[in-house]
Amino acid sequence: PVTELSLRSFIDMGFTESQAEQIYESLANVRRGDSAKHILPTLTALFVLGLNPSSVKKCLEKCPELYTIKEAQLQQRISNLRKIGLVESLQRVVAHYPRILTVPLKRVKNVVMFLKEKCLFTSQQVTDIIRDCPAVVLENLDQLEYKFQYVYFRMGVKQAEMVKCRLFRYSLDEIRCRHTFLERRGLYETPDKKGQTTIINPNLDSVLNVDQDTFLAHVAQASAEEYDVFKRLAAREWQEEELQQGRTEPDSDDEDDDDEEDDDD
Repeated sequence: PVTELSLRSFIDMGFTESQAEQIYESLANVRRGDSAKHILPTLTALFVLGLNPSSVKKCLEKCPELYTIKEAQLQQRISNLRKIGLVESLQRVVAHYPRILTVPLKRVKNVVMFLKEKCLFTSQQVTDIIRDCPAVVLENLDQLEYKFQYVYFRMGVKQAEMVKCRLFRYSLDEIRCRHTFLERRGLYETPDKKGQTTIINPNLDSVLNVDQDTFLAHVAQASAEEYDVFKRLAAREWQEEELQQGRTEPDSDDEDDDDEEDDDD
């Protein structure tokens, strides 16, 4: 039976009166059909993960779709994330990126398999990737593969360093822009077949995990003006390349994403 949640119900769960009012109003706005019956199991699941009322409210604000997920789907998705290795870190991942609970089971499994089989990351590395870059589960697999291959072959960076510097937080354009700028200034070389270069390349962390001012001052040794001009020219150049290569086709790997999980009833 569907239990109609009152304002008092939310206060009894530990929300302040103000938080309870906001959640109650949000629920009224997203209510579609029988979605009201999903909110209680969703709130319970978030509390069981160890989130406090303020964190739960933030999750619902970031991702209103949480109001409408079926309980069976939610439990399967949480269970699958634990199987991947997100145990102690699951609470933090959900608080930071609640949208991960809306991603179909099949989609997450496909990304995990792809990272292991195509990119040869270890199981522990895949756990670390999803913990640190959870949005990776929604990336187009063709683009993910292109990004991996670019960093692996063009930049000569191995899997362990990719994971350490949280590579998958960055878009291909961000990575390519900084790398190519360094390359054209003679500060980065693609390793030869033996993995050797005639200069010492900066490590990936110093290329990506710094703000633009630090990157320009300490790594590229260039001015902001030079970099701005380069970015404009490079964007035009890459757009033309993509049109020629057909890489701007719409996503093709998401067609099964709306499938219900097998065990849902």
